[in-house]
Amino acid sequence: MTRLARFGAIAGLALLAGSLPALAQQKTLTVAAYGGVWDSHLRKEVFPEFEKKHGVKVEYVAGNSTDTLAKLQAQKGNQVIDVAIMDDGVMYQAIKLGFCAPIEGMDKSELYPAALFKDDKAVAVGQTGTGFMVNTKVFKEKGWPIPTSWNDLKDPKFKKQLVIPPINNTYGLYTLMMFARMNGGGEKNIEPGFKVMKNDVNPNVLVYEPSPGKMTELFQSGQANIAVWGTGRVQAFANTGFPVDFIYPKEGAPILLASACPVAKASVNPLAHEMIKLLVSAPVQTGMAKEMGNGPVNTKVDVNMPELKMAPVGERAKLIIAPDWDAINAQRDDWTKRWNREVER
Repeated sequence: MTRLARFGAIAGLALLAGSLPALAQQKTLTVAAYGGVWDSHLRKEVFPEFEKKHGVKVEYVAGNSTDTLAKLQAQKGNQVIDVAIMDDGVMYQAIKLGFCAPIEGMDKSELYPAALFKDDKAVAVGQTGTGFMVNTKVFKEKGWPIPTSWNDLKDPKFKKQLVIPPINNTYGLYTLMMFARMNGGGEKNIEPGFKVMKNDVNPNVLVYEPSPGKMTELFQSGQANIAVWGTGRVQAFANTGFPVDFIYPKEGAPILLASACPVAKASVNPLAHEMIKLLVSAPVQTGMAKEMGNGPVNTKVDVNMPELKMAPVGERAKLIIAPDWDAINAQRDDWTKRWNREVER
């Protein structure tokens, strides 16, 4: 090989090597979302067809919403995640911090208005009501009445049988908020909520558990018989045949919108937009409703299907409460520190 030819070959290899990271990036789509049934359903029912159609490998990063936001903050300037799926409250934080790009090419005509975010920087992909999960078999055996009020969580008979997610999980945050609202406070005056949690609810709590898998294990082992959780999680657990039901408290069930956004970066992966459009499509929304019990965001989905008997649709939607996320997010870091210091110590 001549010197010129060798130089050309070396230059060609260098050019190819330089392009490999770009090619690898184009062929991988990283989705960060919840664990549990979300993880298993998306991997099994949604991703395979998407991968085949677009010639891409979907990498899934499971974690709760605050975990995902922490990853976005840690990777700022060099984002690995392409699509982030988080609770709506955390999503508002992510948008404010500049982590979400506008969704391109999304047909909003089939979506409920409540699913839409300003400037299309996110969209809801599922609706969940927050209330109680109870082991119906144990309640029947013990002759306990089914709880109807948030105040029932203070009942001494539930001592060390109650599970509540921590405050960095939306369900734990909503529990604190509801006790504040019911005792003269609210999102702008959380003090009454902390007082009730510390003095009246905490003695009944077995553990503040964020993991969906561990939550179900606590019920299966008989250690826990009542919990604060969401309609989708409870429906998915009930679908396995375990005797649980969801209860809407009479004071109201705060709404949780699982929401998705394309992660803003120097070059937003175009497939991030395609993934989000797929997630809000009627076929995928129907599948998520049937397998996960999520209230659909697409108007073309039949909300009367039996798999949505717990979801916040129809008459049950009247019990839904919409939190003031601007007020919550302005104080959430302080609440979290105080919760860890005073409640979950």
